[in-house]
Amino acid sequence: MALQIELALRPATRADLPGLEWFGLYTHFRRLFERTYEEQAEGRRLMLVADLNGFPVGQIFVHFTDADQEPHLRKWRGYLYALRVMEPLQGRGIGTRLIQEAERELLARGYRWSVIAVAKDNPGARRLYERLGYVVFADDPGIWHYTDHEGRTCRVEEPAWMLQKALTRTQLDRDLRGSGKG
Repeated sequence: MALQIELALRPATRADLPGLEWFGLYTHFRRLFERTYEEQAEGRRLMLVADLNGFPVGQIFVHFTDADQEPHLRKWRGYLYALRVMEPLQGRGIGTRLIQEAERELLARGYRWSVIAVAKDNPGARRLYERLGYVVFADDPGIWHYTDHEGRTCRVEEPAWMLQKALTRTQLDRDLRGSGKG
C-alpha cells in the first residue's frame, strides 16, 4: 500500500520561488520563475504548487488568454505548462491533482478549453494527459527561448504534441470524485 501524502495545492508565493529551483536542478529557470510570478501578480498567469510541509514538490503553470487577443478567442483556451513533480513523489496522483486544479481555475474564469503540450519523447506524460481526457490536435516544433540565471539566452528545441480538452463542470466534478478530491 502506497504511503498517503497530505499536501496542499495553492498559488505560488514569492517565498516559493527559490524552492521551485529544486536544490539547483532548475536554477537555470530562475528568471523564468520570477517573470511568471510577476505575470501571476498581474492576473495573466497562475503558478500552482503542490505544497508538502511548506516546500513546492510539484507545479503547473497556467497561461490565461491575453486581453489583447481577438475578442472571439478570449477565454476560449487556457494553456497549461511546466507540469512537474519531484521524482520520488511521482506516480502518487500529484500531477493529476495539479492538472485538475488548473482546469478548475480555468473553468472558474470562464474558459472552455484547456491545452497542454507534451514532448514527443515523453510517452508517460502523454498517457497521463490522455487518461485525463486530452486529445492530440496538433504537432508543434517546440522551439522556445529563455534567459537563464546568468543572463544567457538559451534555446530549447523540444518537438511536442499539442493536446486539448473541452472543459465542463460535469466532467471536472466526475474527475475530482474519481480522484477522491471532490
